[in-house]
Amino acid sequence: MKKLPIGTQAFEKLRRNNAVYVDKTEHVYNLINNGSVYFLSRPKRFGKSLLISTLVKGVV
Repeated sequence: MKKLPIGTQAFEKLRRNNAVYVDKTEHVYNLINNGSVYFLSRPKRFGKSLLISTLVKGVV
């Protein structure tokens, strides 16, 4: 069984540790192509850093 990535904030580390990840690729694609500026307002520990890390890895 895969581990839950509690507290993991880097996409690279999540993949390296074979942890569970919910793929939001379609949503991220729509954010990038259909918008301009976004304010990510979510509580602490709700994946904001992981989302940004995922975006950065996808661009590089």
